Amino acid sequence: MSDQGKKGPVGAVMVVGGGIAGIQAALDLANSGYYVYLVERSPAIGGTMPQLDKTFPTNDCSMCILSPKLVECGQHLNIRLITCAEVDCIHGEEGNLKVRVIKRPRYVDEDKCVGCGVCASKCPKEVKNDFNSGLDKRKAIYVPYPQAVPMKYTIDRQNCIYFRSLEAGKQGRCMACLKYCENKAIDFDQKEEIVEFEVGSVILAPGFEPFDPGEFDTYGYGTLRNVVTSVALERMLSASGPFRGHLVRPSDQREPKRIAWLQCVGSRDINRCRNGYCSSVCCMYAIKEAVIAKEHSKGELDTAIFYMDMRTYGKEFEKYYQRAEQEKGVRFVRSRIHSVERVPGTDDLSIRYATEAGEVVREVFDMVVLSVGMRMAESTVNLAKRLDVHLDGYQFAETSSFAPARTSRSGVYVCGAFREPKDIPGSVMEASAAACAASQALAGVRHTKTLSKMLPHETHVLRQETRVGVFVCNCGINIGGIADVPAVTAYAAALPRVVHAEENLFTCSQDTQERIRRVIHEKGINRVVVASCSPRTHEPLFRSTIREAGLNPFLIEMANIRDQNTWVHQSQPEEATAKAKDLVRMAVAKVALAKPLYPKHVPVTKSALVVGGGVAGMVSALSLAEQGFSACLVEKSDSLGGQARNLSRTWKGESVEAYLEGLIDAVTRHLKVEVILNTEVRSTSDTAGNFTTTLVSKGPELHSSKLTHGVAILATGGRPLSTSEYLYGQNPNVLCWFDLDRMMAATPERVKNAQTAVFIQCVGSRSAERPYCSKICCTHAITSALHLKEMNSEMDVFILYRDIRTYGAREDMYRGRVAPRNRPLRLSQNRT
Repeated sequence: MSDQGKKGPVGAVMVVGGGIAGIQAALDLANSGYYVYLVERSPAIGGTMPQLDKTFPTNDCSMCILSPKLVECGQHLNIRLITCAEVDCIHGEEGNLKVRVIKRPRYVDEDKCVGCGVCASKCPKEVKNDFNSGLDKRKAIYVPYPQAVPMKYTIDRQNCIYFRSLEAGKQGRCMACLKYCENKAIDFDQKEEIVEFEVGSVILAPGFEPFDPGEFDTYGYGTLRNVVTSVALERMLSASGPFRGHLVRPSDQREPKRIAWLQCVGSRDINRCRNGYCSSVCCMYAIKEAVIAKEHSKGELDTAIFYMDMRTYGKEFEKYYQRAEQEKGVRFVRSRIHSVERVPGTDDLSIRYATEAGEVVREVFDMVVLSVGMRMAESTVNLAKRLDVHLDGYQFAETSSFAPARTSRSGVYVCGAFREPKDIPGSVMEASAAACAASQALAGVRHTKTLSKMLPHETHVLRQETRVGVFVCNCGINIGGIADVPAVTAYAAALPRVVHAEENLFTCSQDTQERIRRVIHEKGINRVVVASCSPRTHEPLFRSTIREAGLNPFLIEMANIRDQNTWVHQSQPEEATAKAKDLVRMAVAKVALAKPLYPKHVPVTKSALVVGGGVAGMVSALSLAEQGFSACLVEKSDSLGGQARNLSRTWKGESVEAYLEGLIDAVTRHLKVEVILNTEVRSTSDTAGNFTTTLVSKGPELHSSKLTHGVAILATGGRPLSTSEYLYGQNPNVLCWFDLDRMMAATPERVKNAQTAVFIQCVGSRSAERPYCSKICCTHAITSALHLKEMNSEMDVFILYRDIRTYGAREDMYRGRVAPRNRPLRLSQNRT
């Protein structure tokens, strides 16, 4: 067939799903030179993250992390938000895809709505507020949450009095929103639209939905008011939630003294819900909620987490777990709870459980929190079917271990919880990986669809009277729960040169950014102080905001009254308030002396240094090369492959050897990848964008050379720990995991003839010297154990462990394929 008339690739990408993964992917692509269509089913982007109070393991405010990304996404010239919309179908091939989108009516004109909220205040119809897990009510015209982007109201047709009267065959009644909207934004005549977009690739990031424990009849959810889900507790703890951050139980608004968390509700369960997988996040968020609940409680609070295995396998997770138990006093009880009962005559709740010693114990709690797992929404499953994207047995996207961002359909990529259950950091990292993969085939049309922002003329302030505006962030319990924010704001207002001072709940939210720009014009402000959290994460946002208001972006100073104050002095509110005043006073004095600064533009070396020739290093170098950038891959040994050379197959059974062979071939053949073996980095100098690195190559003589590059990627990998425990190195029958792999490949008869095999977990991990989980050991042990049983079904195989950490679908190996008589055995915490 002739290629004549065939279109070239399109420099635009569609991201389906506006949660944290979709937002990150959209920002990465838009900042890399591609136009992005961000499609979201609900009226606002944000996904589940806005419902969370804090994030683990740092206990950062969830909205403090998300708000800058929401605002940037909403204001980005090269991101078009398409809310209340759903993808119907996709036609074409990668590089040239036509996507059909169904946009459902909001019944509010987005161009006219200013988010003032008058319509909602006049609406007489109240309905259950799903965002707050039904703990309070919202109006039939609403925004999903206070910092929503876009900040546009939506009419809930199902509950609107006007539409319900029409459906009943009567003349439309009420219309209070229409009557009181001064901007004439209400449009009851809006219809469903079908729009087609041309893009080069598509990223699916539709997220997940929390499991509904109402499907179980043993926990009393829905009938016992003090049995709540983990999502509901997040809303109870949030300053923007129904209880304004005050920890009270729903039944009588009394502060609880004892709270229990029940793990694995809707996860690791094939009997009642068929969700045999581990949802991966529940252990950590339960620990976080227990710690935060203690901080919110005015008195002593007993917190107990009932669990099967504590799966704190991520970076800094094990430390978080240990601190919660040892420093915060959170109780951990290894037992799976069958049912929750009401204590007669009260709203208290009774739990009976068996201890590890076999003793039956009964405890009474004021509240019970169900740690619900993740699952795919029916709408997501239907979307995958329409797009011909294959799903696994649990309805997550089916991907390869070697290309986790690629779906079964060419040109369609995946990230976030839709691929498998994962936490926020994992979703963000995977979103960036998906953005990279989705843009590789489009590298030649970068910047062909993007727009350029026109900024207002910059106000000259040097000859003006200094007029400072101060914006103090309450930030929920993070700042306002400790320091007296109104007192700090009043103090700031009285400082010299300050012409305006105000307090905001979340200064980084989109509505507050718009207010800052408006106040700058109204008050003639020419210097700005923001008293909130870390400049490291938020200063770029505020600089952008004041520049859009016509000020030089360097006429701003941030007073870090959270990280450097309220977080440090949680038990000293008076001192924290005094310190906040000092920090604000210093910021005002400093910004009063600030002068406009202008960045210098310097050329950038458009190449990368990748240090480490394992799988991560090779994939990084190849990904850069596929996008048109040169990459120098430096490896200290004489061959590529790293630790992957010690592996035979993945936990899914895929051949590591075959993948590695293909990857090495692709890297060494690529014209934009230079591979340098037997070489190490000696030193690096200069600045970002223009680094100079000294490389030292081994050989008959040491040879030194210099390399210039714009960025560096460190992929130096890891290595198995050297140990002398358990007679390793002394007895030939005591092996490490890589020794066993080699033996099974080289001398299988020796392994096959063994009568008993014992795996000892956590050797060198989860200890005082190394307080972290190595993450791969449980999966590898069970994979190896199953392999041994395949070689010799009569072999007795034991796994001695503290917690089996087979997160995600790895749980299938642990639960379903290990013979009952050879089931893993738990090792006590204090082993010798």
